[in-house]
Amino acid sequence: MQHKWFFTGRYNGYSLPNFQKDLLSGLVVGVIAIPLGMAFAIASGVKPEYGIYTTIIAGILISLFGGSRYQIGGPTGAFIPILFGIVMTYGYENLLIAGFFAGIILFLMGIFKLGSLIKFIPRPVTIGFTSGIAVIIFVGQIANFLGLTGVEKHETFLSNIREIIIHIHSINFYSVLTAGICLIAVLLTPKFSPKVPGPLIGLLFSTVIASIFYPNQIATIGSTFGEIPSALPHFKVPEMTFERVQQLIGPAFVIALLGGIESLLSAVVADGMTNSKHNSNRELIGQGIANMITPLFGGIPATGAIARTATNIKNGAVSPFSGMIHGIVVLLVLVLLAPYASSIPLASMAPILMVVAWNMSERHVFYHVLKTKTEDSLVLVVTFLLTVFVNLTVAVEIGLLLAVVLFTKRMSDITVTVKALPNPNNKHEKMESKMVTDARDCPQISIYNVEGPLFFGAAQAFEHSIMNTINYKPRVLLLRMGKVPFMDTTGESYLSSIVKDFSKHGVVLISGIKPQPKSVLVKTGLFEYIGEGRFFDRTGNAIDFALEHLNKDKCLGCKHFAFRECTVFSGAHENIEKKGKVVTTS
Repeated sequence: MQHKWFFTGRYNGYSLPNFQKDLLSGLVVGVIAIPLGMAFAIASGVKPEYGIYTTIIAGILISLFGGSRYQIGGPTGAFIPILFGIVMTYGYENLLIAGFFAGIILFLMGIFKLGSLIKFIPRPVTIGFTSGIAVIIFVGQIANFLGLTGVEKHETFLSNIREIIIHIHSINFYSVLTAGICLIAVLLTPKFSPKVPGPLIGLLFSTVIASIFYPNQIATIGSTFGEIPSALPHFKVPEMTFERVQQLIGPAFVIALLGGIESLLSAVVADGMTNSKHNSNRELIGQGIANMITPLFGGIPATGAIARTATNIKNGAVSPFSGMIHGIVVLLVLVLLAPYASSIPLASMAPILMVVAWNMSERHVFYHVLKTKTEDSLVLVVTFLLTVFVNLTVAVEIGLLLAVVLFTKRMSDITVTVKALPNPNNKHEKMESKMVTDARDCPQISIYNVEGPLFFGAAQAFEHSIMNTINYKPRVLLLRMGKVPFMDTTGESYLSSIVKDFSKHGVVLISGIKPQPKSVLVKTGLFEYIGEGRFFDRTGNAIDFALEHLNKDKCLGCKHFAFRECTVFSGAHENIEKKGKVVTTS
Protein backbone atom coordinates (compact mmCIF):
# COMPACT_ATOMS: atom_id res chain seq x y z
CA MET A 1 0.00 0.00 0.00
CA GLN A 2 2.84 2.38 0.86
CA HIS A 3 4.57 1.44 -2.40
CA LYS A 4 1.48 2.40 -4.37
CA TRP A 5 1.09 5.66 -2.44
CA PHE A 6 4.68 6.64 -3.12
CA PHE A 7 4.53 6.26 -6.87
CA THR A 8 0.92 7.19 -7.66
CA GLY A 9 -0.16 9.41 -4.78
CA ARG A 10 2.75 11.80 -5.06
CA TYR A 11 3.44 11.71 -8.79
CA ASN A 12 0.03 10.89 -10.27
CA GLY A 13 -0.50 12.91 -13.45
CA TYR A 14 3.00 14.39 -13.34
CA SER A 15 3.86 16.29 -16.53
CA LEU A 16 6.57 18.41 -18.15
CA PRO A 17 4.98 21.71 -16.98
CA ASN A 18 4.97 20.29 -13.44
CA PHE A 19 8.66 19.46 -13.75
CA GLN A 20 9.39 22.99 -14.94
CA LYS A 21 7.67 24.37 -11.83
CA ASP A 22 9.63 21.98 -9.60
CA LEU A 23 12.85 22.95 -11.38
CA LEU A 24 12.27 26.66 -10.73
CA SER A 25 11.27 26.21 -7.08
CA GLY A 26 14.14 23.78 -6.46
CA LEU A 27 16.62 26.24 -7.96
CA VAL A 28 15.35 29.13 -5.80
CA VAL A 29 15.28 27.10 -2.58
CA GLY A 30 18.70 25.59 -3.34
CA VAL A 31 20.23 29.04 -3.68
CA ILE A 32 18.63 30.14 -0.39
CA ALA A 33 19.78 26.96 1.37
CA ILE A 34 23.50 27.48 0.71
CA PRO A 35 24.15 30.43 3.05
CA LEU A 36 21.70 29.06 5.61
CA GLY A 37 23.37 25.64 5.65
CA MET A 38 26.78 27.18 6.28
CA ALA A 39 25.44 29.60 8.88
CA PHE A 40 23.61 26.88 10.83
CA ALA A 41 26.72 24.69 10.82
CA ILE A 42 28.97 27.48 12.09
CA ALA A 43 26.45 28.40 14.82
CA SER A 44 26.31 24.71 15.81
CA GLY A 45 30.06 24.67 16.43
CA VAL A 46 31.18 22.76 13.32
CA LYS A 47 32.76 23.67 9.98
CA PRO A 48 30.52 25.36 7.37
CA GLU A 49 30.95 22.59 4.80
CA TYR A 50 29.18 20.14 7.12
CA GLY A 51 26.05 22.25 6.76
CA ILE A 52 26.37 22.05 2.97
CA TYR A 53 26.80 18.26 3.09
CA THR A 54 23.66 18.03 5.23
CA THR A 55 21.69 20.24 2.84
CA ILE A 56 22.63 18.04 -0.12
CA ILE A 57 22.21 14.55 1.33
CA ALA A 58 19.41 15.06 3.83
CA GLY A 59 17.59 17.42 1.46
CA ILE A 60 17.41 14.79 -1.27
CA LEU A 61 16.58 11.87 1.04
CA ILE A 62 13.84 13.67 3.00
CA SER A 63 12.08 14.60 -0.24
CA LEU A 64 12.58 11.11 -1.67
CA PHE A 65 11.33 9.11 1.33
CA GLY A 66 9.29 11.62 3.38
CA GLY A 67 5.54 11.95 3.73
CA SER A 68 5.02 15.49 2.41
CA ARG A 69 5.00 16.59 -1.21
CA TYR A 70 6.55 19.95 -0.40
CA GLN A 71 8.88 19.38 2.55
CA ILE A 72 12.39 20.83 2.28
CA GLY A 73 14.84 19.20 4.66
CA GLY A 74 18.23 20.25 5.94
CA PRO A 75 19.99 21.84 8.90
CA THR A 76 17.74 24.23 10.83
CA GLY A 77 18.03 26.91 13.47
CA ALA A 78 16.04 24.85 15.97
CA PHE A 79 18.92 22.38 16.25
CA ILE A 80 21.62 24.97 16.97
CA PRO A 81 21.56 24.98 20.82
CA ILE A 82 21.37 21.18 21.01
CA LEU A 83 24.10 20.48 18.47
CA PHE A 84 26.37 23.15 19.90
CA GLY A 85 25.97 21.63 23.37
CA ILE A 86 26.79 18.14 22.06
CA VAL A 87 29.86 19.39 20.18
CA MET A 88 31.11 21.28 23.24
CA THR A 89 30.57 18.29 25.54
CA TYR A 90 31.32 15.26 23.37
CA GLY A 91 33.01 16.53 20.19
CA TYR A 92 32.13 16.46 16.48
CA GLU A 93 32.71 12.71 16.00
CA ASN A 94 30.25 11.91 18.76
CA LEU A 95 27.74 14.34 17.24
CA LEU A 96 27.73 12.14 14.13
CA ILE A 97 26.99 9.07 16.27
CA ALA A 98 24.20 10.88 18.15
CA GLY A 99 22.71 11.97 14.81
CA PHE A 100 22.89 8.42 13.47
CA PHE A 101 21.03 7.00 16.46
CA ALA A 102 18.52 9.84 16.29
CA GLY A 103 17.82 8.67 12.73
CA ILE A 104 17.21 5.12 13.97
CA ILE A 105 14.81 6.43 16.63
CA LEU A 106 12.89 8.53 14.08
CA PHE A 107 12.72 5.58 11.68
CA LEU A 108 11.30 3.31 14.40
CA MET A 109 8.79 5.99 15.43
CA GLY A 110 7.50 6.01 11.87
CA ILE A 111 7.45 2.21 11.56
CA PHE A 112 5.45 1.90 14.79
CA LYS A 113 3.10 4.68 13.64
CA LEU A 114 3.89 7.13 16.41
CA GLY A 115 3.61 10.20 14.19
CA SER A 116 0.21 11.12 15.60
CA LEU A 117 1.63 11.33 19.14
CA ILE A 118 3.27 14.65 18.30
CA LYS A 119 -0.16 16.31 18.49
CA PHE A 120 -0.21 15.65 22.24
CA ILE A 121 2.58 18.16 22.80
CA PRO A 122 0.73 21.33 23.89
CA ARG A 123 1.10 24.45 21.80
CA PRO A 124 2.49 26.60 24.65
CA VAL A 125 5.38 24.11 25.02
CA THR A 126 6.32 24.21 21.32
CA ILE A 127 5.96 28.00 21.16
CA GLY A 128 7.94 28.38 24.38
CA PHE A 129 10.98 26.38 23.29
CA THR A 130 10.87 27.75 19.72
CA SER A 131 10.93 31.32 21.01
CA GLY A 132 13.70 30.40 23.46
CA ILE A 133 15.82 28.91 20.68
CA ALA A 134 15.31 32.09 18.65
CA VAL A 135 16.67 34.21 21.51
CA ILE A 136 19.71 31.92 21.86
CA ILE A 137 20.48 32.12 18.13
CA PHE A 138 20.07 35.89 18.01
CA VAL A 139 22.32 36.54 21.01
CA GLY A 140 24.85 34.00 19.72
CA GLN A 141 25.43 36.10 16.60
CA ILE A 142 26.11 39.41 18.35
CA ALA A 143 29.86 38.68 18.63
CA ASN A 144 30.20 38.02 14.87
CA PHE A 145 28.00 41.02 14.03
CA LEU A 146 30.28 43.32 16.07
CA GLY A 147 33.49 41.52 15.07
CA LEU A 148 34.53 40.87 18.67
CA THR A 149 37.81 39.02 19.13
CA GLY A 150 38.86 36.61 21.85
CA VAL A 151 35.28 35.52 22.56
CA GLU A 152 34.93 31.95 23.81
CA LYS A 153 31.68 30.13 23.17
CA HIS A 154 29.92 28.42 26.07
CA GLU A 155 26.91 26.17 26.43
CA THR A 156 25.02 28.44 28.81
CA PHE A 157 23.26 31.62 27.76
CA LEU A 158 24.51 33.76 30.66
CA SER A 159 28.12 32.72 30.04
CA ASN A 160 27.87 33.84 26.42
CA ILE A 161 26.35 37.15 27.49
CA ARG A 162 29.24 37.64 29.90
CA GLU A 163 31.77 36.93 27.12
CA ILE A 164 30.16 39.60 24.92
CA ILE A 165 30.27 42.18 27.73
CA ILE A 166 33.91 41.38 28.60
CA HIS A 167 35.08 41.71 24.98
CA ILE A 168 32.84 44.57 23.86
CA HIS A 169 35.91 46.82 23.72
CA SER A 170 37.25 44.80 20.76
CA ILE A 171 34.42 45.85 18.44
CA ASN A 172 35.46 45.99 14.77
CA PHE A 173 33.98 48.88 12.75
CA TYR A 174 34.48 47.00 9.46
CA SER A 175 32.53 44.01 10.79
CA VAL A 176 29.64 46.23 11.87
CA LEU A 177 29.64 47.92 8.46
CA THR A 178 29.67 44.57 6.63
CA ALA A 179 26.92 43.12 8.82
CA GLY A 180 24.84 46.27 8.41
CA ILE A 181 25.11 46.14 4.62
CA CYS A 182 24.08 42.49 4.60
CA LEU A 183 21.17 43.12 7.00
CA ILE A 184 19.82 46.00 4.90
CA ALA A 185 20.03 43.87 1.74
CA VAL A 186 18.28 40.93 3.43
CA LEU A 187 15.43 43.16 4.62
CA LEU A 188 14.98 45.28 1.48
CA THR A 189 15.40 42.69 -1.27
CA PRO A 190 11.97 41.02 -0.72
CA LYS A 191 10.27 44.44 -0.91
CA PHE A 192 11.71 45.28 -4.34
CA SER A 193 12.09 41.76 -5.77
CA PRO A 194 10.07 39.13 -3.85
CA LYS A 195 11.31 36.27 -6.02
CA VAL A 196 15.00 36.99 -5.31
CA PRO A 197 16.37 35.43 -2.09
CA GLY A 198 17.39 38.19 0.31
CA PRO A 199 20.05 36.16 2.20
CA LEU A 200 21.93 35.43 -1.03
CA ILE A 201 21.89 39.07 -2.16
CA GLY A 202 23.00 40.24 1.27
CA LEU A 203 25.80 37.68 1.39
CA LEU A 204 27.10 38.49 -2.11
CA PHE A 205 26.80 42.25 -1.80
CA SER A 206 28.50 42.51 1.60
CA THR A 207 31.24 40.02 0.62
CA VAL A 208 32.10 41.92 -2.57
CA ILE A 209 32.26 45.25 -0.74
CA ALA A 210 34.44 43.81 2.03
CA SER A 211 36.78 42.13 -0.48
CA ILE A 212 37.25 45.28 -2.55
CA PHE A 213 37.38 48.12 -0.01
CA TYR A 214 38.84 46.57 3.16
CA PRO A 215 40.31 43.11 2.51
CA ASN A 216 41.92 41.25 5.42
CA GLN A 217 40.25 43.55 7.94
CA ILE A 218 37.60 41.11 9.17
CA ALA A 219 37.35 37.39 9.87
CA THR A 220 36.17 35.21 6.98
CA ILE A 221 35.18 31.57 6.60
CA GLY A 222 38.60 30.84 5.08
CA SER A 223 40.61 32.58 7.83
CA THR A 224 38.58 30.92 10.58
CA PHE A 225 37.78 27.44 9.26
CA GLY A 226 40.09 26.98 6.26
CA GLU A 227 39.22 26.29 2.63
CA ILE A 228 35.90 24.62 1.84
CA PRO A 229 36.40 21.35 -0.12
CA SER A 230 34.78 21.22 -3.55
CA ALA A 231 33.47 17.67 -3.21
CA LEU A 232 31.51 15.48 -0.82
CA PRO A 233 33.60 13.61 1.77
CA HIS A 234 34.14 9.86 1.52
CA PHE A 235 31.68 7.46 3.08
CA LYS A 236 32.81 6.70 6.63
CA VAL A 237 31.14 4.80 9.49
CA PRO A 238 31.97 6.43 12.85
CA GLU A 239 33.61 4.18 15.41
CA MET A 240 30.89 3.04 17.78
CA THR A 241 31.57 1.46 21.14
CA PHE A 242 29.17 0.39 23.84
CA GLU A 243 30.41 3.22 26.06
CA ARG A 244 29.82 5.79 23.31
CA VAL A 245 26.33 4.50 22.60
CA GLN A 246 25.49 4.57 26.30
CA GLN A 247 26.81 8.11 26.57
CA LEU A 248 25.03 9.46 23.50
CA ILE A 249 21.63 7.76 23.60
CA GLY A 250 20.21 10.65 25.67
CA PRO A 251 21.29 13.36 23.23
CA ALA A 252 20.07 11.14 20.37
CA PHE A 253 16.56 11.04 21.86
CA VAL A 254 16.57 14.84 22.20
CA ILE A 255 17.62 15.26 18.55
CA ALA A 256 14.96 12.75 17.45
CA LEU A 257 12.20 14.42 19.48
CA LEU A 258 12.98 17.91 18.24
CA GLY A 259 13.51 16.66 14.67
CA GLY A 260 10.16 14.87 14.73
CA ILE A 261 8.33 17.91 16.10
CA GLU A 262 9.93 20.34 13.66
CA SER A 263 9.42 18.14 10.61
CA LEU A 264 5.75 17.48 11.36
CA LEU A 265 5.09 21.14 12.19
CA SER A 266 6.64 22.05 8.85
CA ALA A 267 4.50 19.44 7.09
CA VAL A 268 1.36 20.85 8.77
CA VAL A 269 2.30 24.35 7.59
CA ALA A 270 2.69 22.97 4.07
CA ASP A 271 -0.72 21.30 4.32
CA GLY A 272 -2.30 24.60 5.30
CA MET A 273 -0.69 26.45 2.40
CA THR A 274 -1.61 23.87 -0.23
CA ASN A 275 -4.80 22.27 1.12
CA SER A 276 -3.02 18.90 1.01
CA LYS A 277 -2.45 16.16 3.60
CA HIS A 278 0.90 14.71 4.62
CA ASN A 279 1.59 11.20 5.91
CA SER A 280 3.07 11.78 9.37
CA ASN A 281 4.44 8.27 9.86
CA ARG A 282 6.05 8.21 6.44
CA GLU A 283 7.52 11.64 7.16
CA LEU A 284 9.21 10.26 10.29
CA ILE A 285 10.54 7.32 8.27
CA GLY A 286 12.00 9.71 5.70
CA GLN A 287 13.54 11.86 8.42
CA GLY A 288 15.00 8.72 10.00
CA ILE A 289 16.58 7.48 6.77
CA ALA A 290 18.08 10.92 6.08
CA ASN A 291 19.56 11.22 9.57
CA MET A 292 21.01 7.71 9.44
CA ILE A 293 22.79 8.28 6.13
CA THR A 294 23.85 11.94 6.45
CA PRO A 295 26.34 11.37 9.33
CA LEU A 296 28.11 8.75 7.23
CA PHE A 297 29.17 11.63 4.95
CA GLY A 298 30.01 14.03 7.77
CA GLY A 299 26.65 15.80 7.87
CA ILE A 300 24.89 17.08 10.98
CA PRO A 301 21.27 16.26 12.01
CA ALA A 302 18.53 17.58 9.74
CA THR A 303 14.78 18.09 9.85
CA GLY A 304 12.01 19.84 7.93
CA ALA A 305 12.73 23.54 7.42
CA ILE A 306 9.52 25.58 7.70
CA ALA A 307 10.78 28.74 5.97
CA ARG A 308 12.39 26.88 3.06
CA THR A 309 9.31 24.67 2.70
CA ALA A 310 7.09 27.75 2.53
CA THR A 311 9.42 29.30 -0.07
CA ASN A 312 9.27 26.06 -2.06
CA ILE A 313 5.47 26.26 -2.16
CA LYS A 314 5.36 29.97 -2.99
CA ASN A 315 7.62 29.36 -5.98
CA GLY A 316 5.21 26.82 -7.46
CA ALA A 317 6.47 23.39 -6.33
CA VAL A 318 4.09 20.55 -7.13
CA SER A 319 5.97 17.41 -6.01
CA PRO A 320 8.96 16.13 -3.99
CA PHE A 321 11.11 16.55 -7.10
CA SER A 322 11.59 20.20 -6.11
CA GLY A 323 13.25 19.13 -2.84
CA MET A 324 15.55 16.71 -4.67
CA ILE A 325 16.43 19.40 -7.21
CA HIS A 326 17.27 21.80 -4.38
CA GLY A 327 19.82 19.29 -3.06
CA ILE A 328 21.34 18.81 -6.52
CA VAL A 329 21.64 22.59 -6.98
CA VAL A 330 23.60 22.87 -3.72
CA LEU A 331 25.85 19.98 -4.84
CA LEU A 332 26.63 21.74 -8.13
CA VAL A 333 27.45 24.97 -6.31
CA LEU A 334 29.75 23.05 -3.94
CA VAL A 335 31.62 21.47 -6.84
CA LEU A 336 31.89 24.61 -8.98
CA LEU A 337 32.09 27.52 -6.55
CA ALA A 338 33.43 26.21 -3.22
CA PRO A 339 36.73 28.18 -3.31
CA TYR A 340 34.83 31.48 -3.48
CA ALA A 341 32.89 30.67 -0.28
CA SER A 342 36.07 30.99 1.75
CA SER A 343 35.98 34.78 1.22
CA ILE A 344 32.59 35.18 2.92
CA PRO A 345 32.95 37.30 6.11
CA LEU A 346 31.54 35.86 9.35
CA ALA A 347 29.96 39.28 9.84
CA SER A 348 27.85 38.61 6.73
CA MET A 349 26.53 35.35 8.19
CA ALA A 350 25.46 36.96 11.47
CA PRO A 351 22.54 39.11 10.22
CA ILE A 352 21.21 36.20 8.15
CA LEU A 353 20.93 34.08 11.28
CA MET A 354 19.52 37.02 13.24
CA VAL A 355 16.73 37.41 10.69
CA VAL A 356 16.09 33.65 10.83
CA ALA A 357 15.86 33.90 14.64
CA TRP A 358 13.49 36.87 14.40
CA ASN A 359 11.23 35.03 11.95
CA MET A 360 11.15 31.81 14.00
CA SER A 361 10.54 33.60 17.30
CA GLU A 362 6.75 33.17 17.05
CA ARG A 363 6.50 36.57 18.76
CA HIS A 364 2.88 37.18 17.68
CA VAL A 365 1.74 33.75 18.81
CA PHE A 366 3.78 34.14 22.01
CA TYR A 367 1.92 37.34 22.84
CA HIS A 368 -1.39 35.78 21.75
CA VAL A 369 -1.03 32.98 24.31
CA LEU A 370 0.49 35.26 26.95
CA LYS A 371 -2.39 37.73 26.92
CA THR A 372 -4.92 35.03 27.82
CA LYS A 373 -3.40 34.99 31.34
CA THR A 374 -4.32 31.35 31.80
CA GLU A 375 -2.41 28.24 32.84
CA ASP A 376 -1.20 28.05 29.23
CA SER A 377 0.58 31.37 29.75
CA LEU A 378 2.45 29.89 32.72
CA VAL A 379 3.50 26.82 30.71
CA LEU A 380 4.66 29.11 27.87
CA VAL A 381 6.79 31.35 30.11
CA VAL A 382 8.33 28.47 32.08
CA THR A 383 9.27 26.57 28.91
CA PHE A 384 10.71 29.71 27.35
CA LEU A 385 12.83 30.66 30.37
CA LEU A 386 14.13 27.12 30.88
CA THR A 387 15.10 26.89 27.19
CA VAL A 388 17.09 30.11 27.39
CA PHE A 389 18.68 29.79 30.83
CA VAL A 390 18.98 26.00 31.29
CA ASN A 391 18.62 23.83 28.15
CA LEU A 392 16.02 22.52 25.74
CA THR A 393 15.83 19.04 27.25
CA VAL A 394 14.90 20.32 30.70
CA ALA A 395 12.54 22.90 29.18
CA VAL A 396 10.51 20.32 27.24
CA GLU A 397 10.40 17.87 30.15
CA ILE A 398 9.28 20.48 32.69
CA GLY A 399 6.94 22.15 30.20
CA LEU A 400 5.16 18.88 29.40
CA LEU A 401 4.98 17.89 33.06
CA LEU A 402 3.59 21.28 34.05
CA ALA A 403 1.04 21.18 31.21
CA VAL A 404 -0.16 17.72 32.28
CA VAL A 405 -0.41 18.71 35.96
CA LEU A 406 -2.33 21.91 35.20
CA PHE A 407 -4.59 20.15 32.73
CA THR A 408 -5.37 17.40 35.23
CA LYS A 409 -6.20 20.04 37.84
CA ARG A 410 -8.47 21.91 35.43
CA MET A 411 -10.26 18.74 34.38
CA SER A 412 -10.75 17.70 38.02
CA ASP A 413 -12.59 20.99 38.59
CA ILE A 414 -15.01 20.32 35.77
CA THR A 415 -17.75 17.68 35.82
CA VAL A 416 -18.45 16.37 32.35
CA THR A 417 -21.58 14.31 31.86
CA VAL A 418 -21.69 12.06 28.82
CA LYS A 419 -25.08 10.55 28.14
CA ALA A 420 -26.31 8.07 25.58
CA LEU A 421 -28.58 10.05 23.27
CA PRO A 422 -31.52 8.72 21.25
CA ASN A 423 -31.01 8.20 17.55
CA PRO A 424 -33.25 10.71 15.71
CA ASN A 425 -34.05 8.04 13.13
CA ASN A 426 -34.94 5.35 15.67
CA LYS A 427 -36.30 6.38 19.09
CA HIS A 428 -35.84 2.84 20.49
CA GLU A 429 -32.16 2.61 19.55
CA LYS A 430 -29.40 4.08 21.71
CA MET A 431 -26.12 5.38 20.39
CA GLU A 432 -23.00 6.65 22.12
CA SER A 433 -22.50 10.40 21.94
CA LYS A 434 -19.45 11.53 20.03
CA MET A 435 -17.51 14.75 20.15
CA VAL A 436 -18.75 15.80 16.72
CA THR A 437 -21.49 14.20 14.63
CA ASP A 438 -23.26 15.46 11.60
CA ALA A 439 -25.97 14.92 9.03
CA ARG A 440 -26.23 16.31 5.53
CA ASP A 441 -29.93 16.33 4.70
CA CYS A 442 -29.72 19.89 3.41
CA PRO A 443 -26.70 21.38 1.65
CA GLN A 444 -27.40 24.97 2.78
CA ILE A 445 -26.68 24.52 6.48
CA SER A 446 -24.78 22.14 8.76
CA ILE A 447 -25.37 21.93 12.49
CA TYR A 448 -22.84 20.25 14.75
CA ASN A 449 -23.20 19.24 18.38
CA VAL A 450 -19.76 19.58 20.01
CA GLU A 451 -19.26 17.75 23.32
CA GLY A 452 -16.31 17.56 25.66
CA PRO A 453 -13.34 19.82 26.42
CA LEU A 454 -11.49 21.34 23.48
CA PHE A 455 -7.92 20.95 24.65
CA PHE A 456 -4.61 20.08 22.99
CA GLY A 457 -5.28 16.34 22.91
CA ALA A 458 -8.71 16.59 21.24
CA ALA A 459 -8.46 19.80 19.22
CA GLN A 460 -7.00 18.19 16.08
CA ALA A 461 -9.71 15.51 16.01
CA PHE A 462 -12.30 18.27 16.37
CA GLU A 463 -10.92 20.16 13.38
CA HIS A 464 -10.56 16.96 11.33
CA SER A 465 -14.20 15.98 11.95
CA ILE A 466 -15.51 19.39 10.99
CA MET A 467 -13.33 20.01 7.93
CA ASN A 468 -13.86 16.53 6.48
CA THR A 469 -17.63 16.98 6.47
CA ILE A 470 -18.09 20.50 5.10
CA ASN A 471 -16.30 20.07 1.80
CA TYR A 472 -19.61 20.56 0.03
CA LYS A 473 -19.55 24.16 1.40
CA PRO A 474 -22.90 24.86 3.08
CA ARG A 475 -23.88 28.52 3.52
CA VAL A 476 -24.22 28.34 7.32
CA LEU A 477 -22.22 26.41 9.92
CA LEU A 478 -23.85 26.22 13.35
CA LEU A 479 -21.76 24.88 16.25
CA ARG A 480 -23.78 23.86 19.32
CA MET A 481 -21.21 24.23 22.11
CA GLY A 482 -23.41 23.91 25.18
CA LYS A 483 -21.52 20.75 26.19
CA VAL A 484 -18.01 22.15 25.81
CA PRO A 485 -16.99 22.84 29.45
CA PHE A 486 -13.41 23.89 28.76
CA MET A 487 -11.20 25.25 25.97
CA ASP A 488 -7.45 25.93 25.97
CA THR A 489 -5.44 28.02 23.49
CA THR A 490 -4.72 24.99 21.30
CA GLY A 491 -8.47 24.30 21.01
CA GLU A 492 -9.04 27.98 20.30
CA SER A 493 -6.38 27.85 17.58
CA TYR A 494 -8.10 24.96 15.78
CA LEU A 495 -11.54 26.60 16.19
CA SER A 496 -10.07 29.83 14.81
CA SER A 497 -8.72 27.94 11.78
CA ILE A 498 -12.17 26.43 11.10
CA VAL A 499 -13.96 29.76 11.52
CA LYS A 500 -11.58 31.71 9.28
CA ASP A 501 -11.56 29.01 6.60
CA PHE A 502 -15.36 28.68 6.57
CA SER A 503 -15.95 32.45 6.69
CA LYS A 504 -14.47 32.74 3.19
CA HIS A 505 -17.74 31.42 1.76
CA GLY A 506 -20.28 31.22 4.59
CA VAL A 507 -21.43 32.29 8.05
CA VAL A 508 -20.45 30.69 11.36
CA LEU A 509 -22.93 30.70 14.24
CA ILE A 510 -22.35 29.45 17.79
CA SER A 511 -25.03 28.57 20.34
CA GLY A 512 -24.97 27.71 24.04
CA ILE A 513 -21.29 28.51 24.64
CA LYS A 514 -20.17 28.26 28.28
CA PRO A 515 -18.44 31.11 30.19
CA GLN A 516 -14.91 29.60 30.20
CA PRO A 517 -14.67 28.93 26.43
CA LYS A 518 -16.31 32.29 25.77
CA SER A 519 -13.74 34.11 27.93
CA VAL A 520 -10.91 32.47 25.94
CA LEU A 521 -12.49 33.60 22.66
CA VAL A 522 -12.91 37.13 24.03
CA LYS A 523 -9.28 37.34 25.20
CA THR A 524 -7.84 36.06 21.91
CA GLY A 525 -10.10 38.24 19.74
CA LEU A 526 -11.92 35.37 18.02
CA PHE A 527 -15.20 36.41 19.67
CA GLU A 528 -14.95 39.83 18.03
CA TYR A 529 -13.90 38.25 14.71
CA ILE A 530 -17.02 36.05 14.62
CA GLY A 531 -19.23 38.91 15.86
CA GLU A 532 -21.27 39.20 19.03
CA GLY A 533 -24.49 39.00 17.05
CA ARG A 534 -23.64 35.46 15.91
CA PHE A 535 -23.54 33.97 19.41
CA PHE A 536 -26.87 32.66 20.73
CA ASP A 537 -28.05 31.21 24.03
CA ARG A 538 -30.46 28.80 22.32
CA THR A 539 -30.12 26.76 19.15
CA GLY A 540 -33.63 27.78 18.04
CA ASN A 541 -32.63 31.43 17.99
CA ALA A 542 -29.55 30.57 15.93
CA ILE A 543 -31.69 28.68 13.42
CA ASP A 544 -34.08 31.64 13.12
CA PHE A 545 -31.07 33.81 12.31
CA ALA A 546 -29.93 31.25 9.73
CA LEU A 547 -33.40 31.19 8.16
CA GLU A 548 -33.41 34.95 7.83
CA HIS A 549 -29.92 34.84 6.35
CA LEU A 550 -30.89 32.23 3.77
CA ASN A 551 -34.54 33.13 3.19
CA LYS A 552 -33.96 34.84 -0.15
CA ASP A 553 -31.61 32.15 -1.47
CA LYS A 554 -32.48 29.00 -3.34
CA CYS A 555 -32.27 25.77 -1.29
CA LEU A 556 -30.32 23.69 -3.80
CA GLY A 557 -30.88 20.38 -2.09
CA CYS A 558 -34.66 20.70 -1.84
CA LYS A 559 -35.15 22.90 -4.93
CA HIS A 560 -37.20 25.51 -3.03
CA PHE A 561 -36.57 29.19 -3.56
CA ALA A 562 -37.90 30.15 -0.13
CA PHE A 563 -35.77 28.41 2.49
CA ARG A 564 -38.65 28.22 5.02
CA GLU A 565 -40.46 25.94 2.55
CA CYS A 566 -37.74 23.30 2.94
CA THR A 567 -39.65 20.49 4.68
CA VAL A 568 -36.49 18.63 5.66
CA PHE A 569 -35.02 21.63 7.43
CA SER A 570 -38.36 22.69 8.96
CA GLY A 571 -38.83 19.25 10.44
CA ALA A 572 -35.36 19.28 11.93
CA HIS A 573 -36.04 22.76 13.33
CA GLU A 574 -39.24 21.49 14.93
CA ASN A 575 -37.41 18.55 16.52
CA ILE A 576 -34.87 20.86 18.13
CA GLU A 577 -37.58 23.21 19.39
CA LYS A 578 -39.72 20.41 20.89
CA LYS A 579 -37.20 17.88 22.13
CA GLY A 580 -33.93 19.77 22.53
CA LYS A 581 -32.08 16.44 22.36
CA VAL A 582 -31.36 15.99 18.68
CA VAL A 583 -27.61 15.43 18.36
CA THR A 584 -27.31 16.90 14.89
CA THR A 585 -29.47 18.04 12.05
CA SER A 586 -29.27 19.99 8.86
